[in-house]
Amino acid sequence: MNTFNLSSPAIMWDVFLLFAVPVGGGIPAGVVLAQTQGMGWLIMTVLYFISDVALALIFEPFMMLFGILCNHVEWLARMRDALKTVTKRTIAGYGASPGPIMLIAISFGIDPMTGRAAALASGHSFLSGWAIAIAGDMIFFGVIAVSTICLNNVIGDGTTASLIVMIAMFVIPPLIRRAYGFMKNR
Repeated sequence: MNTFNLSSPAIMWDVFLLFAVPVGGGIPAGVVLAQTQGMGWLIMTVLYFISDVALALIFEPFMMLFGILCNHVEWLARMRDALKTVTKRTIAGYGASPGPIMLIAISFGIDPMTGRAAALASGHSFLSGWAIAIAGDMIFFGVIAVSTICLNNVIGDGTTASLIVMIAMFVIPPLIRRAYGFMKNR
């Protein structure tokens, strides 16, 4: 895979759309499509970064609108309070006021929207909060992209490689949390 190889605009758009899928399954599929079409890894990474920026521009107004509506709608206010409790509980595992590295880890381990919400709860602005969330998500992308490419090179089937990586993305984190909880309670 060459660094700078471009594909047709249609293929680049398809890869971008796969990357824009908010649940991580779009990453392996987008990586395999990009690889099979000869797209360079740098171009693929830029497309993923652009999908994160698009997510920020779409998600942030909804988050702000939700905050405004919570001041006027009682059941939304209760939902907001429940989300604050869950966010505080999530953040509490990383210290009273997690720094940028811990917030990046939250974004890496969960998703960029949760990372942004945690950054907002820690007092970060739009720009710094999304920079933190996107940094964690870009690291996640790197891990998943490299894993998918290596597995595809070993087994030679992009569909199977994508499915294995997607299953691993959803199965391994709960197993790690369970093992960590078990070891913590010993």
